[in-house]
Amino acid sequence: MAKKKQAPQEVQGDTVLQQTLALFSHDDLLICGVDEAGRGPLAGSVVAAAVILDPARPISGLRDSKKLSEAQRDALAVEIKEKALAWAIAESSVEEIDQLNILQATMLAMRRAIEQLSITPELALIDGNRCPVMAVRSEAIVKGDDKVPAISAASILAKTARDHALLDLHQLYPDYGFDQHKGYPTALHLARLQQHGVTPVHRKSFGPVKALLA
Repeated sequence: MAKKKQAPQEVQGDTVLQQTLALFSHDDLLICGVDEAGRGPLAGSVVAAAVILDPARPISGLRDSKKLSEAQRDALAVEIKEKALAWAIAESSVEEIDQLNILQATMLAMRRAIEQLSITPELALIDGNRCPVMAVRSEAIVKGDDKVPAISAASILAKTARDHALLDLHQLYPDYGFDQHKGYPTALHLARLQQHGVTPVHRKSFGPVKALLA
């Protein structure tokens, strides 16, 4: 039986489900999985994806995108887009991250992805322990990207989309090594920041970037 809808909150943090509940309690509902990529980097947008899988067209090999090779992710991303009932990718910009903070910007990107689906789901299963505020009912699942296939699919789409976006940033700012670290605070990235300074695509509210600006 579906749970009673909760009253909206700025960020809901009390809807964490056990794996069994997530996998078996909502078979009668149209479900989308939702995940993000890029909360930790010092540069670039945070990207979210939402996916409604087609039970009649199963996809083998879905799991947490971080546990897949780049080649596996790219191949699965193509298959997901071909076989899913609906999918969407959205983002929150660097400016929105600095204005809202990374948590709220991530929630915004997730909500945008869900709202851009061509089919409106009855329930959104969100990776993590918080849900965005939106019209669609949502429930959070800790480590859902390795438990729920629809969330795994969303994880793969978000990760591949963001990685490709960082390759584009590398073309604009070749001195920073975005093609290697994808914006994360690696030793290489921090050294290049020290050497070349802060770009418009860096998150100015993040500690290492803020320190350089100060």
